[in-house]
Amino acid sequence: MSTSQPDASQPSEARAGDDRATPDDLLHARTGTDVSPEDVVLAAGRDITPKNLEWARRKLAEEGPAALDKLLP
Repeated sequence: MSTSQPDASQPSEARAGDDRATPDDLLHARTGTDVSPEDVVLAAGRDITPKNLEWARRKLAEEGPAALDKLLP
C-alpha cells in the first residue's frame, strides 16, 4: 500500500541541504546585553536558589559574560 509521505530513511534533496553544521556564531544566544546570575543558573540547568545564585555570581566575576557562552551549546 502506498503512502503520500516520502520514505523517511532516504533523505530528500531538500532535507540533504539541512545536514550541515550550524556556524558557531549562530549557536550562542547572548544578545550583547548584560548577563545576570539568573541567566547563568538557568543555562546550567539548575534551580534558582540562593546557593546557585552565589555560584553564578562567582562564575561571572571570574569569567565575565563568556561564562554563559560556555554553558550554552
